[in-house]
Amino acid sequence: MMDLNTLRQFLVVARLEHLSRAADELRVAQPSLSRTIARLEGELGAPLFDRSGRLRLNDAGRIFRDHVERSLGELEAGRRAVAEATSEGLGTVRLASETFLTLAGPLAAYKRAHPSVEIELHWSSAEDMARHLRAQDVDLCVASQPIHADGLESARLFEEAVGVGVPLDHPLAGRTSVSIDELAGQPFITARKGHWIRRLLDRLFAARGGAPKIVCESDEPAAIAELISAGLGIGLVPAFARRSATRTPTAAWIAVDSPDCRRTVTLHWGAESHLSPAARLMRATIADWDWSAGEPSTNTDEHG
Repeated sequence: MMDLNTLRQFLVVARLEHLSRAADELRVAQPSLSRTIARLEGELGAPLFDRSGRLRLNDAGRIFRDHVERSLGELEAGRRAVAEATSEGLGTVRLASETFLTLAGPLAAYKRAHPSVEIELHWSSAEDMARHLRAQDVDLCVASQPIHADGLESARLFEEAVGVGVPLDHPLAGRTSVSIDELAGQPFITARKGHWIRRLLDRLFAARGGAPKIVCESDEPAAIAELISAGLGIGLVPAFARRSATRTPTAAWIAVDSPDCRRTVTLHWGAESHLSPAARLMRATIADWDWSAGEPSTNTDEHG
């Protein structure tokens, strides 16, 4: 009989598609993990992975993974529902995003209004968000790029231009706009693959049959901004980050002459997920926020 631990271990192997890395994350011996997966496949009567070369989840594995994610998600939702029913208060809210700079305003307002609520923040790439929502690892996700997956509901928050940040002494610093062709060969400081800024940068150049010249990849937005200011390269910068800067600018922001150089920020949640009162209030706070002014809107009705 398959147990919960076996199913949780399977999900890690399915996500990483690598036995040794999965064993390290789970803190189990690799031979033991390999036997666990083999027993699971024996119970199901079908292989879940292709083992020719690199370990790959096959079609049966993907089907089983989706069912396991939903099943474990429902168990977690049940545990949380019981905890809410037997305790006083609003509960906990778990929010995932690609960047929390955008969400600083509504998060601060929410915490002021509901100081007893425990807020868990999780960084996630957009490509992993649907999986986290299906598994109910998180309640809400905010993405800066589209999430195409069944079983999700969403609310569009705002759309904005993405420009390019350059050092103040850069030859382009005095320009009001610049084309992608003019940026070819420029040294870019950007995020790692999977981050929305990197995806946008690669997509803009791929549309012209090229690739950006990347001299630095970083997971730290503040470090990217500092390196641009220091003259080590240029990088894509959303208009929101430019507006939220509180100190004297040390880099110039230039509009990019391309209708595709934009981002759409969207709030997502599971269509059939049980959201705690805390999560429903968080959803309403974010969805009703006046993003142009940085304040909550006058409409405070909760979004069902």
